[in-house]
Amino acid sequence: QVQLVESGGGLVQPGGSLRLSCAASVSGFSRYVMGWYRQAPGKQRDLVATISPGGATNYADSVKGRFTISRDNVKNTVYLQMNSLKPEDTAVYYCRAADIAAAYWGQGTQVTVSS
Repeated sequence: QVQLVESGGGLVQPGGSLRLSCAASVSGFSRYVMGWYRQAPGKQRDLVATISPGGATNYADSVKGRFTISRDNVKNTVYLQMNSLKPEDTAVYYCRAADIAAAYWGQGTQVTVSS
C-alpha cells in the first residue's frame, strides 16, 4: 500500500513563493516516477512537473522557469518549489507516484494565489 501525504499549500499573494512537500510511505521510493499535478475548479487535472528515478525533470510550459521539482530518496519525499506565483496557479495540487505496475495519488493540497 502506497500512501502519499502532501503539505505546504496555503494562501499567497501574487509574486510570492510556496514549497509543497509530498511524503511517501512506500518501499523502494527511489524507483518511482514522482509528479505534481493540479486541478482548478471546473477544469481537468493537469501535469505540473515530474521527476524520474534518475532525477530527470519535466515541466508544463506554464510553470517553466518558476517551479522546481526535486526529490530526496532518503526522506522518501518529493518537493515542488513554486516562485513568482500567479493567480492562475490557484488549484488543488496533487502528488503522484508511478511505477510499471500502478500509479498512486495523494489527497491534494490547496494553493490559492490572491491579493
